[in-house]
Amino acid sequence: MPKQLTYLAHYPEHLQQQIQQLQDTNTLGDWLRSRYPNIHKVSNDNDLRDYAMSLKNQYMKKTQPLSKVIYDNKIHIVNHALGLHSYVSRVQGGKLKSKNELRVSTLFKNTPEAFLNMIVVHELAHLKEKQHNKAFYQLCQHMQPDYHQIEFDVRVYLTELDNKGYVFLTPNDEGKR
Repeated sequence: MPKQLTYLAHYPEHLQQQIQQLQDTNTLGDWLRSRYPNIHKVSNDNDLRDYAMSLKNQYMKKTQPLSKVIYDNKIHIVNHALGLHSYVSRVQGGKLKSKNELRVSTLFKNTPEAFLNMIVVHELAHLKEKQHNKAFYQLCQHMQPDYHQIEFDVRVYLTELDNKGYVFLTPNDEGKR
């Protein structure tokens, strides 16, 4: 019996069947690697902050500043989150200060840039739009025109990750294949 495609459950049946067929023939990882042959080089928190800030400055100059941008190994698919945007309120003297934090799952340290971009764009969009509504997704598409396709491909990636435990390998991981 085929494994249920949890991350693709809300997509049309014909797409699920195509992905299931690739998975059954052990070619899903190859398909993803052919679509996205290169892994990004945003490997640490400082690089991630620079990456997120450049997107924010390009598309969302007038939004609230980000106080922290980090990779977070505690965020996992189990929490149904790949990234988190949070507001941290602190009392400073007699004032209440609010700071924005953006966290990206460490799952995205060794993925194509398009996948990282999709997660960062998604979390940045929450600076302006709190809910996943039409305006939210329009903002995501403004920052990344092929947002919906890449979101689908990230879901396919997560499906293969569940199945194999790896998809995109760094040069140090070549023995896993």
